Amino acid sequence: MTTGERSRGAGSRWSDEQVDQFLGTLLRAGVLVAAAVASVGGALYLVQYGLRPVDYGQFHGEPPDLRTVHGIVGGAFALRSASIVQLGMLVLIATPVARVASSLVAFVLQRDRMYVMITTVVLALLIFSLAGGPG
Repeated sequence: MTTGERSRGAGSRWSDEQVDQFLGTLLRAGVLVAAAVASVGGALYLVQYGLRPVDYGQFHGEPPDLRTVHGIVGGAFALRSASIVQLGMLVLIATPVARVASSLVAFVLQRDRMYVMITTVVLALLIFSLAGGPG
């Protein structure tokens, strides 16, 4: 056991290398899952609507069920292709948020108070901004 391992309480906390490996794997997995989900949704969408003529003369906004997490998840479970694509985008957006949350856990385990405070503020700002902020 090296001096660094003894001083850090080897076995009870994550090493910097373990944290880096975990976060890298988390980011790769999040992007791959998001791409797979969006690709499946896109393929289903093309099967369902690929031959339908497109009217670019009028703007049609997204329906209300594609504007909320609840609506997107419900639509994805109902196998609606547009909802599945949106779910892929949600997973892609959630990936860096999960990285920050995981970093916070790692810093707590490492007992690094300064980084715990900084990461808590960053996570709070991310959640606040993604939730739509005030009003």
